[in-house]
Amino acid sequence: MPPGYARAYAEGRRQREAAWARRQRHRSALPFALLLLILIPAMSGGEEFIAAFLATVGVSIGIVVLVALAAPALTVGTIAFVLVRRSKRRAALRRGGAAGTAPLPARPAAAPRPDRVWAHAQRRFHGLRTEYAAYECDAMQVLRLPALADVSVASTARFVDAFAEAQALETDRFPGGTHASQFVAAVDRAERAWRAARDAAERIRLSGLSPAERSTVERVIKLLTTARDSDNDAERLAAYARARSELGKLDKAGVLHVPLPAQTALDEAARGALPA
Repeated sequence: MPPGYARAYAEGRRQREAAWARRQRHRSALPFALLLLILIPAMSGGEEFIAAFLATVGVSIGIVVLVALAAPALTVGTIAFVLVRRSKRRAALRRGGAAGTAPLPARPAAAPRPDRVWAHAQRRFHGLRTEYAAYECDAMQVLRLPALADVSVASTARFVDAFAEAQALETDRFPGGTHASQFVAAVDRAERAWRAARDAAERIRLSGLSPAERSTVERVIKLLTTARDSDNDAERLAAYARARSELGKLDKAGVLHVPLPAQTALDEAARGALPA
């Protein structure tokens, strides 16, 4: 290294070390200066200044302690807030857009196939027909809900018409076109009419009969219950015979209508009660 460069480098190093030493002296003197700034007013202010100073120190220590105690809770709250915001953002993205943006329009659902709609309506109609046939073949149900077999009752008449319409439109195979949609609509009307007719019959029951007629119907119900549950052949046969006779009188008098399937089922049950 040339002599001039070496002297310049040494001089620069000496100046840097002198500056560092001055800074160190200033730093070491700073606490003493602060202490003097506190003690001088304290000595001149007396006990009032000392009390205020101690109160300030106590408050400062209390604040430090509170911050130290609250730090974990603040940390947990911050983490929870970040996680909630992140989950909301992900949910918004899954729905089709970020927060504050409109989601993408959903793809419209495909229309159901007409043949499947027709097949479902056909199954519903078969279930309705089975339920209606079970009522017409059971004399006990007819006696408990006579309005459901009486077409003079408006709700029953509407059901009979709707059922006949659906039965007329029924086909073994998918007919296609408007015929299938007409059948589906007819089944819907028949189901609604059946529910309405049953509800009305449940409300009416035997309220339209005179006390004597109600007594006769209740007696027939007891006879049929005895004929069904008795283990004695002679008692069962006598109960069926009396029940059939009483039902015939009620039907002829127009008190209630006993459907032909119910009469046939009652005759078959009576024949089955005869001893072999």
